[in-house]
Amino acid sequence: MENLISLWTTSGLAQIELGQVAMMAVGLLLLFLAINKGFEPLLLVPIGFGTILANIPGAGFDAAPIYDQLGQLESPGGLLYYIYYAGIATGLFPLVIFMGVGAMTDFGPLLANPKTLLLGAAAQVGIFTTVLGAVALSHFGILDFSIRDAASIGIIGGADGPTAIFVTSKLSPDLLGAVAVAAYSYMALVPIIQPPIMRALTTPAERQITMVQLRSVSKAERIIFPLTLLLLVAMLLPDAAPLLGMFCFGNLMRECGVVNRLSDTTQNALINVVTIFLGLGVGSKMSADKFLNVETMGILGLGAIAFCIGTASGVLMAKLMNLLSAHKVNPLIGAAGVSAVPMAARVANKVGLEANPQNFLLMHAMGPNVAGVIGSAVAAGVMINLVGGM
Repeated sequence: MENLISLWTTSGLAQIELGQVAMMAVGLLLLFLAINKGFEPLLLVPIGFGTILANIPGAGFDAAPIYDQLGQLESPGGLLYYIYYAGIATGLFPLVIFMGVGAMTDFGPLLANPKTLLLGAAAQVGIFTTVLGAVALSHFGILDFSIRDAASIGIIGGADGPTAIFVTSKLSPDLLGAVAVAAYSYMALVPIIQPPIMRALTTPAERQITMVQLRSVSKAERIIFPLTLLLLVAMLLPDAAPLLGMFCFGNLMRECGVVNRLSDTTQNALINVVTIFLGLGVGSKMSADKFLNVETMGILGLGAIAFCIGTASGVLMAKLMNLLSAHKVNPLIGAAGVSAVPMAARVANKVGLEANPQNFLLMHAMGPNVAGVIGSAVAAGVMINLVGGM
């Protein structure tokens, strides 16, 4: 009888709490969105499954190791604990993913039309506006966010998951689950969120603007650009160097043409392995006690506002450029200034084709899209530099 009682009391059914049930439901929802709807499946599948694992009562997947008074190990940590602290708390996984993204990135459209860099910069307005909004909510007692929390929330506006994870792991680790889910959810919802904003801010005539074919970019330009970009940023803003450094290194491997095996590994096997562990590590931070609170709802709401402002800022910057330049750009490509590569560029192309079936904007939109990746990395460096010591 005692054995039966012991078996029951140590079972998950006896220990489970309502919050854990709710978070398991959240994990299942993420899996549903990834599998059934195709929303960022490469990240949402491991995040969703990691969320379920982290909320199984008594399993200890995310448990920290326990030491006695003499420093001897009494109980080892769980699998998700080591994944998180080895790859996310150290910043390793986001940096490796940035290297893979760099290896998959073509700077050609940006180099062929350098003024699109301004569109990527303008889209970062959403980040800084949302930081101020989060600080204001805290000031008026509506929500309780520190300046470090506000910086982590604001970076969601860049629609760049690895950057959001990198910044949050350094500034506000307790918010990692909510920030990561918000960042990747809004990346996945780009085709739903952006078109209404793009149509509201442009006229039918503006959406029909055709752009001239991009010039050919030489191999020398493609090799020199990532090196120049890294040196300029590293000298001016060293805190952004880790993200941009790995991004530029990945791109250099792609463009130099002498390390194709390394480039192929970085673009495929390496980034896939790290993505699996990154998702599981993020899921480990989505336990009920850390996720189910008013602040999480505030993060999701502020993240959506940041993303919408970033989209609108890119479109409005394109309209301003048209007022000051004889060579018109289609304002739709300004929406691609957020870092959701290449989905935001595809959305700009799709909306452009709806207005003009002969208006192919994909390659033009890739310029601000790539610029957005650079801009979000620079914004991350600014955030870490300004509030990291607070």
